[in-house]
Parts: sequence; C-alpha cells; structure tokens
Amino acid sequence: MPSDAILHQAQKLHHVSDSLDALAEQHPFVSEALITISGNVRQTATLLEVLVATKLGPLTGGGPAMA
Repeated sequence: MPSDAILHQAQKLHHVSDSLDALAEQHPFVSEALITISGNVRQTATLLEVLVATKLGPLTGGGPAMA
C-alpha cells in the first residue's frame, strides 16, 4: 500500500532528525545549524504523515478518505 511506504519514509526522516539533534549536542560549533536542519527534516516527516492522513486514507490501512 502506498501509504505504508510513505509512512516508512516519514519514520526514517524522524530518525534522521533525532540523529542530527544528537550530533548538535556533540558539536557545539555547528549545533545551531544542525538543530535548524533537524527541525526542517522533522517538519517534512510530519508533512508526509499529514499527506497520508488527508489524501490516502486512514492510517489503519483502510480505503481512501472521503473528501
């Protein structure tokens, strides 16, 4: 199902964001930039989740949402 593949990518982006946050703690000279990028990645993941919820149907694997 397409929604599962998209949600899987969103989950991977959340993990990337978490990794960038961890790197920001370890590298203070670039922490501000890493935190900014991490936030952007997390927002993108959230947008993918919203796309699935609004365009591809319920997250429980049901049919397309009625618009």
